[in-house]
Amino acid sequence: MNDRLELPQGTLDLLILKTLSLAPLHGWAISERLQQVSRAVLQVPQGSLYPALQRLERRGWIGARWGVSARNRKARFYELTARGRAELGRERRAWRRFTQAVALVLERG
Repeated sequence: MNDRLELPQGTLDLLILKTLSLAPLHGWAISERLQQVSRAVLQVPQGSLYPALQRLERRGWIGARWGVSARNRKARFYELTARGRAELGRERRAWRRFTQAVALVLERG
């Protein structure tokens, strides 16, 4: 049985913003953190992660700088901007409303 879930549209952006709210990370570390925290239910392929990071950077929600990873490799580190922190707050509120509405339908529908 496959316990991995497909992410609903737009959810990856929210998860990346939340992950980067804790500390700047490079792309691979973001993917690993999401997998770890979700107990391997969420596994984000690089083909989805890097376009999302580029989209968030274009929107001004994250910034990027070059640095050296824990494995002593050159890596691009992403961090949340002030605009990104504000967006994270909006997205978290919207996500709560959405999941509460879905729960109501599932419980009472």
